[in-house]
Amino acid sequence: MADGAAVANGGMSLGVRVRLSAMMFLQYMLVAVWFVPLSAYLAKLQMTGTQMALILSSMAIGCLGSPLIGMFADRHFSSERVLAALNLAAAVLLFLSARVTAPTPVFIFLLLAMLAYMPTWGLTSAIAMSHSPSEKFPQIRVFGSIGWVAAALFSLLAGAIWNVAIDGTNIPHYCGAAVALVAAVHALALPHTPPPAKGQKASLVDALGLRSVGLMKDFNFAVLIIGTLLATIPFAAHWSYGSAFLKDAGFKYLTATMNLGQFVEMFLMLLVPVSIAVFGLRRTILIGLAALVLRYGSYLLGDVTGFAPLYFLAILVHGIIFGFFYVGGQIYIDRKAPKGMKAQAQGLIFLVSFGIGLLVGNFVNGAVLQIGAKEGAKNYYAMWLLSTILSAVVLLIFLVLFRDPVAEKVAPKAELSELSAPA
Repeated sequence: MADGAAVANGGMSLGVRVRLSAMMFLQYMLVAVWFVPLSAYLAKLQMTGTQMALILSSMAIGCLGSPLIGMFADRHFSSERVLAALNLAAAVLLFLSARVTAPTPVFIFLLLAMLAYMPTWGLTSAIAMSHSPSEKFPQIRVFGSIGWVAAALFSLLAGAIWNVAIDGTNIPHYCGAAVALVAAVHALALPHTPPPAKGQKASLVDALGLRSVGLMKDFNFAVLIIGTLLATIPFAAHWSYGSAFLKDAGFKYLTATMNLGQFVEMFLMLLVPVSIAVFGLRRTILIGLAALVLRYGSYLLGDVTGFAPLYFLAILVHGIIFGFFYVGGQIYIDRKAPKGMKAQAQGLIFLVSFGIGLLVGNFVNGAVLQIGAKEGAKNYYAMWLLSTILSAVVLLIFLVLFRDPVAEKVAPKAELSELSAPA
């Protein structure tokens, strides 16, 4: 193991743990700093709903294409060098995206940036799990959430020190490019991680997790996959269009405000295993979906009444939605899929949610925003209404149809005692 002379820490040297944690911190900060306020910036450039939907979908399209890059990299180069190269490419492309304002070049540069960036989610996890005990991985991955929250500091510091409002401008793109450059340099200092699949036959079917589609012959598995796809359509309303809505509602510090959800997520995520142990996985997933309904009901009621605190409620429940529903779904898949197909099944849910689901959601919500709206305006009421209804429908689907005994199990008292014991 690298850094063998460093202080040992639970089977992992302290130096390695610090470098892996910093890797996660930088990797998620670099995307949060520009993607969170992106819709507000595009709205300021007066782009149409279709143009905004296409550009906001750069992440989803990058997700669809990233397995190709990841599959090639896994078989030919060490992971830390691939990570450095991808981050350097993202830095250059984000810098170029800040230099243009027309829809086509903005889309091209951001799409290329996300094609470079999206494979890094899997790469950073692979690097971390190659050099740390599996039980320590969550303690390293949490620095990604901290990095996402820390992205808010860019807008707060710019306002406090230089009296400059960077949200709704191209400055976050420069910030993202700078963080990506630092992340690229830092990647070269990571422990050496040889290509994990060197010499193995490449298969796009396996990389996309499409071989695991056969698992949908199981009714409950199919409900989870289809339900996740449907749930991500309203999820995209907040994820992609939230900052534009808040800007039009008069909010100033968009990145900081939107990142309140990720801040709370850091703490709520710790409750997910407790909820699964006490209530079972099925009820945990239902709690996450109930929070999805609460989010869009709050946005809808806030839009109708003008009562701004409801928007904060909609933002703060993000951790429940993401942790209890999306992470809960991944845990269910891990329980359900055969041993030799677990990785492919996880690839399938990632493709369905942040690939297809986010892509469809961006275009559906982008179209709904234009319904009955005057030129230059957006029909947020229609988007929040559709999101509330669709979220309620998905909750009802899971409540009635999702009845897998695998998801009903709760932990024995002995396991609960271990869960509540200090680490």
